[in-house]
Amino acid sequence: MRVLVTGGSGFLGSHIAEQLKAGGHEVVCLVRGASRVAFLEGLGVELARGEVRDRESLNRAVRGCDAVIHAAGVVKARSIDEFRAVHVDGTVALAEAAIAHAPALKRFVHVSTAGVMGPGTPGRKLQITDEPHPQTRYATTKLEGERALLERAGSLPITILRPPAIYGPRDSEILAFFKMVRRSRLAIRLGKSLQRVSMIYGSDAAAACVLALTADVPSGSTYFIDDGEEHSFDSMAAAIADAYGVRLLGVPSLPAQVVRFAAALSDLYASATRSAVMFSTDKLGELLIEHFVVDAEPARRDLGFAPEVNFAEGARRAAAWYREHHWD
Repeated sequence: MRVLVTGGSGFLGSHIAEQLKAGGHEVVCLVRGASRVAFLEGLGVELARGEVRDRESLNRAVRGCDAVIHAAGVVKARSIDEFRAVHVDGTVALAEAAIAHAPALKRFVHVSTAGVMGPGTPGRKLQITDEPHPQTRYATTKLEGERALLERAGSLPITILRPPAIYGPRDSEILAFFKMVRRSRLAIRLGKSLQRVSMIYGSDAAAACVLALTADVPSGSTYFIDDGEEHSFDSMAAAIADAYGVRLLGVPSLPAQVVRFAAALSDLYASATRSAVMFSTDKLGELLIEHFVVDAEPARRDLGFAPEVNFAEGARRAAAWYREHHWD
């Protein structure tokens, strides 16, 4: 198949492109002019210059494609409108380009986030049928993008995937956790966060996207994906310490009030500098989450998804990659 991948220069997208090429597919990656593409060029994929907010570039990129994996997104922005421009307007533009210029498209796989659900409850896994309660602008606009896409499910064969936090080689978001453990031998918890959560390794998340291309499921089908385990902040910190071969000295906790005060200061900095920041009061709904475990059994049943990497092994691989590439 000829597959268009958006977000191909990013963490998840690069793994998707890599697996598609390994599977013998023809891969087109939509990349912005400023994107780093050395890895993609090394894979031998076709680069289509453009972005999801540029309808003409989408029209060109999607022509002749048999499938689309839409993995593009932004993790920080100055306002909800900036998030919405990519997660909603960009998703709609790509879907409409596919309907108009790739009428024989076999599947449109959309990568959303499990974060659309909001906090879970102790002892219970979140279900796809549960009512979403997004806690951040990122998750809110991801949910809006899902719903806008589903309005076109009659014209486009759509599958939506909702991964939890994704980690592994090439990831820069959870890198801070690895750095903290390696450099300080401490793992500082925010409040009482991450008592019971789902995770997924990068290549496993990519594998789910590739499987979704050929799974014969109804248009609009939506799935959680995960690694099949339940994690805690303590267990992940211990696994990262083991991966680096260091002794974890402790897992102290910052009181939630301190975290909120620090986030408010970060908001003031972002406002004064007109910049987008990762740590903000908007993010607190996710940063302080205590229970967030999803039920990914339907993906195993319907997509044939079988995650291969547990957190201990994933931490080892990620730590080795970070050290090799001098990221940590």
